[in-house]
Parts: sequence; C-alpha cells; structure tokens
Amino acid sequence: MKFSSEIFRQYDIRGIVGPDLTPELAYHLGRAVGSWVKRGGGTKVVLGRDCRPSGEDFSAELGRGLRESGVHSIDIGVVPTPVVYWAIEHLDADGSIAITGSHNPAEYNGFKLTLLGRSLFGEDIQKLRLSIENEDYESGEATHQTTPVVDAYLDELVENLKPVERKLKVVVDAGNGVGGITALPLFERMGCEVIPLYCELDGTFPNHHADPTVEENLADLKRSVLGHGADLGLAFDGDADRIGVVDRNGEVIWGDKLMILLSRALLKEEPGAVIIGEVKCSKTLYDDIAAHGGKPIMWITGHSLIKAKMKEEKAALAGEMSGHIFYKHRYYGFDDAAYASGRLLEIMGSTNASVSELLADVPKTVSTPELRMDCPENIKFDLVKRVIGSFQERAKSEPFSVIDIDGARVEWEDGWGLVRCSNTQPILVLRFEAQNETRLKEIRKVVESEIELQRAEMN
Repeated sequence: MKFSSEIFRQYDIRGIVGPDLTPELAYHLGRAVGSWVKRGGGTKVVLGRDCRPSGEDFSAELGRGLRESGVHSIDIGVVPTPVVYWAIEHLDADGSIAITGSHNPAEYNGFKLTLLGRSLFGEDIQKLRLSIENEDYESGEATHQTTPVVDAYLDELVENLKPVERKLKVVVDAGNGVGGITALPLFERMGCEVIPLYCELDGTFPNHHADPTVEENLADLKRSVLGHGADLGLAFDGDADRIGVVDRNGEVIWGDKLMILLSRALLKEEPGAVIIGEVKCSKTLYDDIAAHGGKPIMWITGHSLIKAKMKEEKAALAGEMSGHIFYKHRYYGFDDAAYASGRLLEIMGSTNASVSELLADVPKTVSTPELRMDCPENIKFDLVKRVIGSFQERAKSEPFSVIDIDGARVEWEDGWGLVRCSNTQPILVLRFEAQNETRLKEIRKVVESEIELQRAEMN
C-alpha cells in the first residue's frame, strides 16, 4: 500500500487523519505488529485508544490485522495511554498499541508501540515501515476479547499511593481528553476534594488544545484555581501521559521545576538514586539532584528514548519539560500523569506550603518555556545538523560548549540556549535560561540568529 513515510517518526507513528492515517494503514500496521510479536514468541497484544473520533475504526482494523497475523487482540477501550502500558502487565500480554494523537490538535492521531518488553523507537519504527511496504507478514488465526481494566488499575494505584494527610482542593483540567477517566476517581480516593474542568470526553477538543506545555492552554485552569481557592491545579494532555501543574497562586510549575520537588522526596526514600532529565531542563535541576545526593543524567527528549535510558541506568525517576514523568520507584517506569500527580499530592498533602514555597530555595534564573518555531518536515533535521556543526566550529574560539545529544544545547557559564527538532510536529523547539533578563535576550539572539543564518544558506 502507499503511505507517507514521514509519519514513521522517532518514537511513534503520527499524522493527520485522512491524508496520512487511514483504517487501511491501521490494518497493515496490525499485520506488521502481529508479525513482529509472533516472530518474537508472543501471542497477544493490548489495544487502547483516546477519545478522538477516528480511534474506534483504527482500533478495529488494528485488531483485525493482529488476528490475521496469528496474534490475539485484547481491546480495553477508551483509556489514558498509561493504562494501556499498565494493562500489558495486568493482562500478561506481549505488547500494546495505544491509539492516540497525544497533545496534537484534533485532526491528528497516531500509534505508540510497546512490544516484547520495550517501547519501539528509531530503527525499529522504520523496520515496521519496511514490513508494511513489503507486506512481509505472518499469517494465522486468533481471538478477540474486550476487557475493561480501569477499576483494577485504580485499585492498584490507590494501594500504591499514600492518602493525603490534609484535605487538598484540586482542580483537574483534562482538556476534554481521557485524563479525567482515571484522575478524578483516583484523587478522590486519595482524600482530595476534586473540581473537574473540561473532563467531558470530546476528541475535537472544543475548549483548548490538550497540551499543557503551552501556557495559554492553562489560562482557564489558572482562573479556576484562583477562583476556587484551590491548593493545586493539574492539567493533562490528550492521552494523559503528561502533566501540567499550577500552584495555588496561579503560577505554572514547569516540568523541570516539578522534577526538583519530586526528586527531593524520592531521594529521602532512595538515597543516591539515578534521576534523568532531558536537554530542555534547567541547570538548576541537575545541580539540585546532585546537591541532595542523587546522580543526575541529561538525556534525549522522547518517551521511548527516556524509558530505554532508565533501564540502562537503573534510574528511579526521569522527567521532561513537557510533563512526561517516569517513575520506576514504587512503579513500572513508564510515564503516567495520574500516578505522577498522585506522588505530587502525597508531598503536598503533608505540608501547608505551596509548590512555589517548597521551591523557594532553588537559585533564581530567568528562562523561557518551550518555544516553537515553524519548520517544514523536509528540512528541519538538516537545518539543526547545520546549526550543531556551526556552533561546534565556533566553540573552538568562543567561550561556550555544545552538548549535541539532541540538537544543540549551547552552554555558557551564565546561561544556555537550545534548539532541537520536534519528533511529533513540523517545528523546532527552543528554550533559553540565564541569570538575568539581559543575558537571556543575548543568548536567545545568538541562537536564533544562527538558525536564521543556516536556514537562509539552505535556500
């Protein structure tokens, strides 16, 4: 069959429904995944989906493809992506396909793959693409079953998490995605008063994009927190594997600052633990982990890549600016916004302080959130390679260093700037941090000027 190769990305398969993703492609992906699992000795795969309108048809066709490859399909219905991951263990399956467009706009959908004990990314995603191109499939017959699992998932999390020591008032903004399915009952069972905001399922996302990394998407949550006098606001992306946090003063707590709070609590329970952050995270995170006796590691952005690094380093915790938080300590090691929120509620329930007050001793810096610069898919990777090469050459005579594990993180003594490719959208992602506003503007000008120079030379 014919399809766009660009939808086979670094750590998932993602595209626009209709032009890029069709039920026919879902069927062939089911055949390819089923063949992969069967050749690896597996027999059954879990299917779960977010609430986008196309998800039901994609799930049906994926299941058909799996079964025609000789692999049993288990449909757990409309659930957060973390529940799909959890169901692999609960149902003793050999993998899962989460059908989700994640934080992308409503016209997108996609597939996150966990097969034979690991998340697929990089070359493995491309092997699936080749399998579909060549229709290199196993054949067989298998069964289908529908198995609800949310209640069992919630029971396990309630047993895992500690009840809050004081009654917290929490606003939950699910952005009309699937996060409310698990977050609302979980937080109530932990002893919180929960105020729902946009928790009705609607895969067209009528109120705002379900992407908590964009501050304007948190505007209603801020207003609700302040209006209700809540202790905390929690936002989720479309498939609820990412968390956004607003403290009781309406201040956004970005992923790296949240990781400082979570790391400090974890290191009290597991001294010396390995904790991973990604390239967009503040230098204060890495410094704080080390100061509290942990071992900090900077790594590449991307949920599959982070999970693989966690296994390699035996890390207890990892996190991204985007709000993906991965707990191996007391949990399974995957990114689950409801569980990460529960760990935050444990901390907040034992103090009268706000999140900002608990972080008051972190050295003050000036930073930007994640900034997005439009860049066509067909040039973005080459453009960033050129930027990396130019900065590496300049570093031979200028007072900065370049970390190139994921784009270019250019570091001076008093700040840093980053440019990297998004693996899910036609954009470049930038972030900057410095000791003061003037220096931040200077660093940002250096990096953005280099991007524009290299882009002009490519035309």
